Amino acid sequence: MAADDPDVATGPIMFIAGTRPEAVKLAPLILDLLARGQRPVLVATGQHPDMFDEALAGFGLQADHDLGLMAASPDAAVGRLVPMLADVVRARQPAWVVVQGDTSSTLAGALAARYAGARLAHVEAGLRTGTHDPHPEEMHRKLVAQMAQLHFAPTAAAAAALAAEGVRAGVHVTGNSGIDALLLMRARLAHDPGLASLAAAPLAQVPQHRPWLLATIHRRENQGARLAAVLAALADLAGAVEIILPVHPNPAISGPVQSALGGRAGVHLLPPLGYAAFVALMGRVMLVLTDSGGVQEEAPALGLPCLVLRDVTERPEAVASGNAILLGCETPVIVATAQQIMHDAALRASMSRPALPYGAGGAAQAINDVLLRQASASWPQNPESWSRSAAHHPRSRAPAR
Repeated sequence: MAADDPDVATGPIMFIAGTRPEAVKLAPLILDLLARGQRPVLVATGQHPDMFDEALAGFGLQADHDLGLMAASPDAAVGRLVPMLADVVRARQPAWVVVQGDTSSTLAGALAARYAGARLAHVEAGLRTGTHDPHPEEMHRKLVAQMAQLHFAPTAAAAAALAAEGVRAGVHVTGNSGIDALLLMRARLAHDPGLASLAAAPLAQVPQHRPWLLATIHRRENQGARLAAVLAALADLAGAVEIILPVHPNPAISGPVQSALGGRAGVHLLPPLGYAAFVALMGRVMLVLTDSGGVQEEAPALGLPCLVLRDVTERPEAVASGNAILLGCETPVIVATAQQIMHDAALRASMSRPALPYGAGGAAQAINDVLLRQASASWPQNPESWSRSAAHHPRSRAPAR
C-alpha cells in the first residue's frame, strides 16, 4: 500500500506512561527499537514524575514529551489527561500507541489513542484477579482490553483470561518485558563496577551480620488498618533481621511508616531506590514482603522467596512456581510465615529455586516484531468503522516464552 494512503499510519511508535513500573517495563521496548534504527516517542503523563524519570535514567532514557500532570485522584488524572494526550497523538500521527499495565496513565492513554483514531497496543494484557479488586486497576485492565487491537499477554493464563472475555483477535503471548528489564540491569551491574558501587551506596549502613528482609508496600487497598498491620509485623520481625523498607512518597504510606518504624533498631527506612539499586538489593536479601506486582514477577527469576501482602493477585504464576505465598495483611500470619521461612532451611531452599513463569527475556523483541510488522498495515482512522474492522482483524499468537 502506498505510503501516502490516508489509512496507513506512517509516524513513530508512541509510548504513553507515567509510573515507575511503566518506565521499567517499557524501557526494554524503547531500547530495542532504538537499536533497530527506529525513533520511538515516549510521552510522560507526570503521574509519578520523580520516580518515573529516575527509572528511565537507569536505562539512559528520558521522555520526549512531559505533560507534567499531577492529580490527587485517578478520576481527576484521567479526566485531565485524555484531551492533552489526544492532542499529542493527533499531532504525531503514530503508527501505534502503546500503553502498559493498569494505571490511570494507561487508561487515559488508551482512551486518548482511540478518540484520536490511532491504533492501540496493550503491553501486559490479560492480568486478572477475578474480583473487583484491586480497584481501580482491575477496571482499567478490562476497559483497555476492549479498546486495544494488539494484546501482549505475558503468559498463557493471561491470554486465556482475555479469551474468556471474548478478546481473541490480536493476542500474542510474549513473556513479560519486566523480566527483560531485570536481566538488562543485572548484566549492567555485573559488568559495570561503577554502577554496582553506586547501587550499593544506599545500603552501606545496613549491618552485614544479620539476614536482610526487604519490604515494599504502596497499594491503595493496603492503606489504613491493613498498612498498620503490616508495619506491626515488620516491627516484630526487626528483632531477628535487618528490615529494609524503601518508603513510597505517598503521604498515606510515608506518614504511617515513619510513625510506626522511624528510629526503630533493625529498621532501615530508605527513600525510593533507583532501579539499579533495587535490583542489587533484591540480589542480597533472604526474603521479600511486598504488594508490588513487579516484585512478584522478579522474585521467581531471582530465586527470591516472596510473601505477597494481598488477598488476591493477578500474577498467580509466582505462587504456582512455589516462589511466592499469597499471605494477606494480618500481623500474626505475616510474622509466623516469615519466621518459618527464615528458620526452615528446606522450605527456604524450595522457594529459592529460580523459575521463569513470566518468560526468560526476549519479550521486548517479540512485541516490537509484531508492532513493526503491522505498523504499515491498513487500519481505519474513522472511529465509526472500529467495530467493523475489529471483527476482521487477523488473529495471531506468538509461542509462549
